[in-house]
Parts: sequence; C-alpha cells; structure tokens
Amino acid sequence: MADELELLRRANPVPVGAAHFGDGPLDHHAERHLNRLLHEQTPGSRSRARLAWGLVATAVVAALALALVLGGPDTPPAVAAPRPLVVQSGSSPVPLGVLAERAAQDADEGSSGLRKGTHVLSWSMGMSEDKPPVTLAEERIVRWKADDSHTELVVATDPRHPGRPVMSDEDGEPRLVEDGHVVSRQTFGPSWSDAPPQSPPPHDPTRLRAYLQEAQYIDSPLTTPELLDAVGVLLDHWTLGAREDAAIARLLADTEGLRPVGRVTDRLGRSGQAYVYDGDGARRMLIMDPATGAVLGMEATFTVDEPEYGVRAGDVMEYSAWMR
Repeated sequence: MADELELLRRANPVPVGAAHFGDGPLDHHAERHLNRLLHEQTPGSRSRARLAWGLVATAVVAALALALVLGGPDTPPAVAAPRPLVVQSGSSPVPLGVLAERAAQDADEGSSGLRKGTHVLSWSMGMSEDKPPVTLAEERIVRWKADDSHTELVVATDPRHPGRPVMSDEDGEPRLVEDGHVVSRQTFGPSWSDAPPQSPPPHDPTRLRAYLQEAQYIDSPLTTPELLDAVGVLLDHWTLGAREDAAIARLLADTEGLRPVGRVTDRLGRSGQAYVYDGDGARRMLIMDPATGAVLGMEATFTVDEPEYGVRAGDVMEYSAWMR
C-alpha cells in the first residue's frame, strides 16, 4: 500500500507543497485577491486576525499533541517553547544606519553570492482554546538545480535539545519522533516564475521594496510588520548574497519603528545585533550579522496574555534562523 500511495503522490499535478493551492492553480490576479481578503483589516486587528487564522489550523494538532506530551512521567520535554532571546547586558546597540553602511562596504568588496534555495530552522507554536500550546521544531533545506527542478527536505529537530525526541505533525498526525526524523523528502520538476518571491530579488533598496510588496500581494505601502514578514518570505526562498544583504539593511534602516537594543546570541549560537518592533500585541525581534548586515533570524513574542489559548506575555510565537 505504501508504494501505491507514493505513486499517487508523485502523480498529483498540484502537490501540497506547491506554490499554489491544492484545489488547483490560482492565477496571479486570484492570488492577489485572496491575499487582500486576508490582509485588509484595521492595523490594530491584523496581528490578532493572523493569529486566529493559525489557531483554526492548529487546534486539532495541539489537542492531539497534548496527549502525547502528557502521556507519562518519562516523556521528555521536547515540545517546550523556547525562551525569548535576551539582549546581553551592557552591550552597545548599533544603529541600523551604521549596519547598512557596513553591509554596503561588504557588498562592494565581495561577489553577490545570490542563489535560489534556503536552509532554515524554525520553531512555531500551535494552540487551541482548551489545551496548552505546543511547539513544533523543524529544519528545512531547499536546493535548486540547473534545470529549474528542486528538492525539499524537512526534518524534525531542535538544536536546543540535541538527541531528544521532537514533536512532529507529519501527515497531520502529531507525535513524538526521534531527533532528525525525516518529515518529508520531495523532488519537484522544472518550474520557473517571474513573479516574486520566485524571481530573483533586486539589490536596489527602492526596487526591493516594490518586489517585497508584490511578493505579499499587498497594494498599499507595507507596514513595518508586513515588511518583516516579507523579508522572512524572501529568505524562505533565497539565500542572499552581499549585495542583497546590503539592500535589505538599507531598506530596514529607513523603516519606522525598528529600534536597536544591543547584542544577542541566537539559537544557533551566533552573535548578532538585535532590532525590535513593538505593536499589535507582539514584539518582533530582527537579528542581523553585525559585520555583514545579513539577516540571521527573526523572533515574534506575545506582549499580552491570551488566557483562552494558554499564552502569556513573553511566550515565543515563532522563530526562524536562516543559514548559509
């Protein structure tokens, strides 16, 4: 039966991991319209609405996962939410403008190095109204080939607890698996698109802003949270080179509300400069390489209690760490 199922999955013209929805491809206009429906809300409600959308999708996952997490006294604490990153006491904040200048200098001295594909570790919280939240930790590697085909490998792993079991929602069935368990391994045939984020990003800040706005299917100028989300989407598709890093650093330096807070050590042990944006019930932290201006990671934490979901202010909502 397993062989037959695998043949059916390969025959599916629109696999679950495809860029379009499983019911069939949407054209560019339809995707833009759908995204407008999801995002056109008042600024104060945008974050809560996005959270609610995620809660609907994860409610069943969290309910089933709880039974696994609390299954017995010997169950390892593999799904505990990560603690928020802490700024090192006494460290000097580096203004984003200064970091952008360093990035520009690094871009002048080096080659672009841009390549399609990504290597990212992520932690995401799943919640429901009647069960405590759980955290899923995964590593994803996407590699593109010369013929525009690509592979995607997803494994369940949490470097904070090497060797311990990890929570996985593989095939919609939450369970504890061994560290390094392969959640999915897929190969996709040749495909090409000239629409962001599939098309190569520009390395001019003005053009990059327009590119990111199109990638998010938003007609109005991006707010700071929307811009940070767009940068995350870009990094989930591309490994940037020095010129693109410099363009992002300059773009962020000209963005309102991002304030430098000092040095942090990210969840992969890398030293970075942290920049924080507070608003809409969440605190977003951007971590950047202090020498090159490359984005190392992003963290979102709750700033208000959500008792109906068992969430407290300071809990980590999600975290991504990008590697090269």
